Amino acid sequence: MSARIVIVGTGVAGATAAQTLRREGYAGEIVLVGAEPDLPYRRPAVSKELLSGTGSFDRAVLKPVKFWTDNRIDLRPAFGVESVDTERATVRLGTGEVLGYDSLLLATGARARSIDTASTRVHTLRNRADISALRTAVIEGGSLLIVGGGLIGCEVAATARGLGAQVTLLNAGPALLDRVVPAAVSELVHRIHVKHGVVVENDAATTQLVDTSDGVTATTADGRTWSAAAALVAIGSVPETALAEAAGIAVNDGIIVDQHYRTSAPGVFAAGDATTGFHPLRGEFERGQHWNSAMTAGAAAAMSILGHPAVVAEVPWGWTDQHGVSMQFAGWMHPHDELVVDGDLDAEDFLAVALRDGRPVGAVAMGRPRELRATRPLIAAGERWQFGTPPTPVAVS
Repeated sequence: MSARIVIVGTGVAGATAAQTLRREGYAGEIVLVGAEPDLPYRRPAVSKELLSGTGSFDRAVLKPVKFWTDNRIDLRPAFGVESVDTERATVRLGTGEVLGYDSLLLATGARARSIDTASTRVHTLRNRADISALRTAVIEGGSLLIVGGGLIGCEVAATARGLGAQVTLLNAGPALLDRVVPAAVSELVHRIHVKHGVVVENDAATTQLVDTSDGVTATTADGRTWSAAAALVAIGSVPETALAEAAGIAVNDGIIVDQHYRTSAPGVFAAGDATTGFHPLRGEFERGQHWNSAMTAGAAAAMSILGHPAVVAEVPWGWTDQHGVSMQFAGWMHPHDELVVDGDLDAEDFLAVALRDGRPVGAVAMGRPRELRATRPLIAAGERWQFGTPPTPVAVS
């Protein structure tokens, strides 16, 4: 009987792992199983072009059906996996079929974090299946409350304004994207949203969402209320660990993996948003939640399965598009890091580098994607920072 690798999860981590296995010459059987009914696709498109209707799903698909067939990757969408038996090295599919494996990769991803509510007008946005109801609510209702000032909340705010809706953004923190970018850039993002008609309310921790006769009302911890035709909860994600937990695999805010993506169970690996792994550059465990990190992890996990493990010391990075403005970011920034800027924040044309003890820990850019990419190895090296031209210091309030 030929060897078989089973991959659970058809997101970018699982799909990249399958492609890497074949590219590296693995000749055995690859079974790629997913709960979603679709071909593997670019999930960042969900809150942008797919929600706005400016892009087709076909353009978001990672690879056409023919690719998976030609590469002898047995793609099985729609049913998912019900259970894992690590002692027998088997998985039970949603169809009831039991498959044995020589190696198993759990790339189960994450689900949107929600607020407990009985409201029928409250949405979350994580997968393609979430798009239609939210888009209809935005277009037909004409107004939207967004709970959460992170990447998804800000992107949907921009998309909903583009669809003509009135948008109120309720952010529990002191500034938009405060976990992603430094304070000065948060303030810029705030100004961009206000300029495009978004009402932004910071320090507005939502505690309740209830239906009204014509929409939904949000109540914050200090008793303030806002109403709209519909609401989106965009307060982060929760790793999908139930399958691993039921199998007795160690979990702590994600499936725990070592530097080679091995779990606590022999022959079982994990990668992507579902995992918590040791990052060698930081010297601590963290849960990566960006598209690029999941793609890198999928490829690295595949190499580890093949017996060629390598420590990935990549600086995490990502991007966001809001109101026609594209912003790239990298590293581990804190709102109170020292910030040096090359360019002009107000002109939305800059590279800003966050420094801690004189060393770069992150960077964010608008209009300068190449320069942002060039900072990543410098952040990884942790050397003291110096621009080619004298930097402009930005005061942190």
